[in-house]
Amino acid sequence: MRRALLGLYTYFEFFFLAVVFVPILGSVALLFRSEPGRRTRGRWMRRFGRLTSRLTPMWRFSTDGSGPADIRQRPYVVVSNHESTADPFLLSYFPWDMRWVGKEELWRLPLLGWLLKFGGDIPLRRGDRESVTKMMKICKETLAEGVPVLLFPEGTRSPDGQLLPFKDGAFRLAIEAGVPIVPVALTGTRSCRPKGSLWFGEARAVARALPAVETKDLSIDDVPILRERVRAMIQAAVDELRLRTQNNT
Repeated sequence: MRRALLGLYTYFEFFFLAVVFVPILGSVALLFRSEPGRRTRGRWMRRFGRLTSRLTPMWRFSTDGSGPADIRQRPYVVVSNHESTADPFLLSYFPWDMRWVGKEELWRLPLLGWLLKFGGDIPLRRGDRESVTKMMKICKETLAEGVPVLLFPEGTRSPDGQLLPFKDGAFRLAIEAGVPIVPVALTGTRSCRPKGSLWFGEARAVARALPAVETKDLSIDDVPILRERVRAMIQAAVDELRLRTQNNT
């Protein structure tokens, strides 16, 4: 009974805050429509993510590490494993701005889609070459304006929490744009809302920013090696975070 009531509260709280933030973000998007990198719009979108998760009694989120010291002045490609629809809320706790790449279907949803559009994030139609080309172009423009870009290289949420194979796109982007990669490992969010579930669960989740990986002097031929190196870093950190969580319970 308690869990059901908390789940209903979480739905209501998310809906209420989305209604409140849509006109706020819409106004910010209008006022700052010409701002390079859409920084102000992004900051307001992350405020929404942090506030709605903090008001959810079922979730306890934290971050481990604050990323490279110059991440507020220098662009990075941020890559993270993907466990749940709760991941963006957890990643909003990092103290730096970034634009997100997400599946285009989210932009069609009422409220959430409007927030994503006003927040300046970047849609991608999976499997569509034209959409991929457009996404890469926007990402490169965003990086050139000094703003990090976040992608989930698995391409979709893991159904069981185990890392899926990484796709090349994020690593190709980093090499072509000449920017470093910040790997992020997260765990715990799958219990917040597993793939295929419409209900919320109670969980503690943590995201850890790992040391940056330089792409200087790398070519497109190095994408597979870079991809697997970053995946191994994330896998090792996920395993460590899960073991730490088990030992603390």
